[in-house]
Amino acid sequence: MSRLDPEHPQDRAETGVPTFSTAAPGPQGAARWFHVTVVSYVLMAAALLLVMQANLVAALLSGLLLYSLVDVLAPRLTHSRRDAIAVAILSAIILLALTAGIWALIRFLNVDSVTINRLLDHAADIIDQSRAQLPAWISDYLPNGVEELATALISALREHAQMAQRLGTDILRTLLHIVLGLVIGAMVALYRAIARPNRRPLAAALIDRSRTLQQSFAQFIFAQIQISLINTTLTAVYLLVVLPLFGQHLPLSKTLVVITFVAGLLPVLGNLISNTAIVVASLSVSLPIAIVSLLYLVIIHKLEYFLNARIIGARIQAAAWELLTVMLVMETIYGIPGVIAGPIFYAYLKRELVTSELV
Repeated sequence: MSRLDPEHPQDRAETGVPTFSTAAPGPQGAARWFHVTVVSYVLMAAALLLVMQANLVAALLSGLLLYSLVDVLAPRLTHSRRDAIAVAILSAIILLALTAGIWALIRFLNVDSVTINRLLDHAADIIDQSRAQLPAWISDYLPNGVEELATALISALREHAQMAQRLGTDILRTLLHIVLGLVIGAMVALYRAIARPNRRPLAAALIDRSRTLQQSFAQFIFAQIQISLINTTLTAVYLLVVLPLFGQHLPLSKTLVVITFVAGLLPVLGNLISNTAIVVASLSVSLPIAIVSLLYLVIIHKLEYFLNARIIGARIQAAAWELLTVMLVMETIYGIPGVIAGPIFYAYLKRELVTSELV
C-alpha cells in the first residue's frame, strides 16, 4: 500500500500542501525561485559542515537511520496511525538492543579473577603458538609467559591511562549522540504525519533538501547492509564450515562473523578491520592457515568490488574510485567520522546534481 508523504514534493500536491514548483510564472517568480533555491542549498551545506565540525555525525546518521526504517516499515502497516506504530516497534527493538548491550558490557567488566587468569592463559598460549610461526625479529618483542604478559598490560594501562579515560569519555558522548539522534529521528517521523498549515517557499525548499539527504542515506546504507550480509555469509562459510572440515578451528570464530557484519557496514575501512581480526586469529593457529585466510579474504573482496559497482554504484551513480577519493579527502580532514559520512554526503551531492540535470 502506498502512502502519501507530505514531506515529499510529489505528494504535497495530493495532500493539499503547496508544492515548491520550479514553474513559477513570470520573471519575478523565476528570480524568487532561484534565490530561494540558492539559499536552501547554502543553508544545507552550512548544516552539513556544522555536523562535521561539531562532530555530530553519529547523531545525524542515527536519526536518518530511524527515519528511514520508519519509511520502510510504516507503509506495510494497515493501521491509520502507522507512523506512530512503526516508531513504537522500532523504539522497542532499539531499547531491547541497548539493554542487552549494556548488560553484556556490565557482565564483561565484572569478571572475576578466575576469568581474567583464564583469558591471560589463553592469550599467552596464542602468543607461544605464534612465536614459532613468526620471524625472530618479531618474536623477540613478544612477552614470555602469563606473568610477563600481565606486567606488559598493566604497564601499558598506566602509561595510557589518560588516553583511556579520554577514549571512554568519547565513547559515552558518542552513545549519547546516537540516543539523541534516534529520539530526534522518531520525533520527525511522527511530526510529518500531523496536518500543518501551508509552508513558505524556503521551508518547502529546505524540506526538499532534507528529504533528498534522507533518500541518499537510505539508498547507501541499505545497499551497504546487503553487501555486508553477502560478505558475512561467505566469511561464515569459510570460518564455520570449510576450516572445520579440514580439522582447523579458529578461536572466537562466531565473534569474528559478528565483527565482519558490523564492520562491513563501513565501506572499505570495515573490510580492513574484519580482515585484520581474522588473519590474526588464523595466525594463532598456524602460518599456513593465516596465508589461506588472507587469500580467501582477498578473493571475497575482489568479488565485492563487482558488488559495489553493481549495488552501490547503480543506486547512487558513483564508481568505486569516486567513493575512495571522497573517503580519502574526508579522512584527511575529519578522521574516522569523515570516512563514515563522506560516501553519504557524496551520494547526496550526486543526487542533487542529477536532479538539477547538471551531471
